[in-house]
Amino acid sequence: MDGDDLEHDPDADWSLPAWTCRDPEFLSVECARIFRRSWQIAAHESALPSPGDFQRLDLTGESVLIIRGEDGIVRAFTNVCRHRGARIASQPSACARRLICPYHGWTYDSAGRLTGLPDEALYGGIDRRRLGLAPVELENFHGFLFVRLEASAGPSVAQMLAPLSGEIAAHRFGSLRPLGRVTERVREANWKIVGDNYADALHVATAHPGLKRLMGGSYRLESFPYADRMRGNITTFPSANLSERAYQHFLPTGPEAVWSYIRLWPNMAFDIYPDQIDFMQWLPLSPTRTLIREVAFALPDDRREMRAARYLNWRINRQVSAEDKALIERVQAGLASASYSSGPLASTETGLRQFNRRMRAIVPEARSPHPPPAGWSASPPPLPALVRAAQG
Repeated sequence: MDGDDLEHDPDADWSLPAWTCRDPEFLSVECARIFRRSWQIAAHESALPSPGDFQRLDLTGESVLIIRGEDGIVRAFTNVCRHRGARIASQPSACARRLICPYHGWTYDSAGRLTGLPDEALYGGIDRRRLGLAPVELENFHGFLFVRLEASAGPSVAQMLAPLSGEIAAHRFGSLRPLGRVTERVREANWKIVGDNYADALHVATAHPGLKRLMGGSYRLESFPYADRMRGNITTFPSANLSERAYQHFLPTGPEAVWSYIRLWPNMAFDIYPDQIDFMQWLPLSPTRTLIREVAFALPDDRREMRAARYLNWRINRQVSAEDKALIERVQAGLASASYSSGPLASTETGLRQFNRRMRAIVPEARSPHPPPAGWSASPPPLPALVRAAQG
C-alpha cells in the first residue's frame, strides 16, 4: 500500500477490530512485520561511557547487546553465541572488555570479533572472521540509541522525527542524563491499547482530573506520518491539589511551561516537561500482556527548585499512570465481549487514525471484523507491499 492508499483508508473512521488485541497469530505477524522491522530504543549513550560498557534489550524473542568498543564506537549485536546459540550476557547492563559465553567459553571482544575458543584445533581450521557476533543495525539519534533487527527500506529515526526536529534540538537530548534506572511494569492489555491510550487526547478531560486542572482546555494533538505530538500549557490558575499547586509554583512562566508528549511509531514515546524528559516504551509479552519500560532523564541542574519540581512531577504522574493502568485494562477486558468489534473514531482522533491506517497497510487482515481461519499468516502479502507500507 503506498502513501496515497494510506490517506484513503476505507476503514479510517473505525478502530481496529477487537480480535487483533487478543489473537496469538496476529501478534506473531506483528512481531515479524512490525517489531523486527521497526526502530526500538535500546539505551541512551550516557549509559555507555567507557569501552566495554553494554546494555541489553530483549524484545519479541530476540536479545540485543549495545556495547562501546575500545575505539569508542557503539555497536549492536544479537546476544547469541555463534557456536551453539546460547545467550551470552544475562545482566541488563555491565562492563566487559570480553564477552565470554558461559556454555563453552567462546570469547568475543567489544567489537564483536571472535577472539578465542577452547580447543580450537578440534574445529578443523575454523575461520574466526566469519563467526563474530551477528551485527544489528543501530542509529544514534541525539544521544538515544535505536536498534532495528531487520534492515528495511523504511525511514531512519531522524526522518521519522523530522517534523519535530526543532523541539527535540531545543531540549538537548544528547546532553541528558538519567535520573534513575529503567523501571519495568507489566500491564494486562495488548500493546496497541497502551499506545492508543497514550495518543488519545479525548480521554484527558474525563479520566485525568489532575491533568485537567493543570492544563485547563489547552490540551491539543498534532499527527505526522510516523509521530504524534500532544501538548498542553500549564495554567497559572492555582490548582486545588497541593502537589499540583506546588509544581506550578516552581515552574517557569510563559512559553516554557508546557507539557509535550511525542509518540513514535510503533511503540515509543518521549514525555517532555520543563523539568525533565521521560522515555517510555511498550513491548508485547503476549496478546493481552505488555511490558512498559520507563526512565526519566534531565539536564544537569541541582538547584533546590528544580529538585522540588522533579519530585512533584513524579507525584503527579504516578497518579496519572495509575489512572491509565485502570483504563487500558478496562478496555482489554471489554474487548473480550462478543458484543463488540470496532468503534467509531472522532475526526480529531488523528493519532489513532494514522496508527490504524499503517497497521491495516502492513497487516491487511486487520480490516476483517472477525479473525480469519487459523493459519492465515502462512501466506503473507508480497514483500514489495510491506516495503511500500513501511515507507508510508
